[in-house]
Amino acid sequence: TSQALGVRGVAVGFEVFLERIPQPKAKAGKIRPAAALSAFQPVSRDFAFLVAEDVPAEKLIRAAKGADKNLITAVDLFDTYAGKGVAPGHKSLAIAVTLQPTKQTLTDAEIDQVSAKVIAQVEKATGGSLRG
Repeated sequence: TSQALGVRGVAVGFEVFLERIPQPKAKAGKIRPAAALSAFQPVSRDFAFLVAEDVPAEKLIRAAKGADKNLITAVDLFDTYAGKGVAPGHKSLAIAVTLQPTKQTLTDAEIDQVSAKVIAQVEKATGGSLRG
């Protein structure tokens, strides 16, 4: 106990003036809007492209994302391959593209249309081609 250790009780007092508490500083920069959740199921499609070895995967990913900024919510690289079955000086990059509808469930025709845009955009940006 405190008496056994030779410590005496000390009284401490303070006042808090609520009107003088500083307001938190606003962060400089953009404030992100609240996440808009969709009631519709996302759709994922996989693509594999043959590109020159010096084409960075990030270039392919950016091109795919730009194909439809309203529906495409994610593009993920899941495989890189060079070797048997791929021409020398080339590599295969495989991506998964996630479409998130917000107004209605996508029809097969709408999914095919976005897929065609992804293929065209990637081929234009990278000089590659869809791997068959």
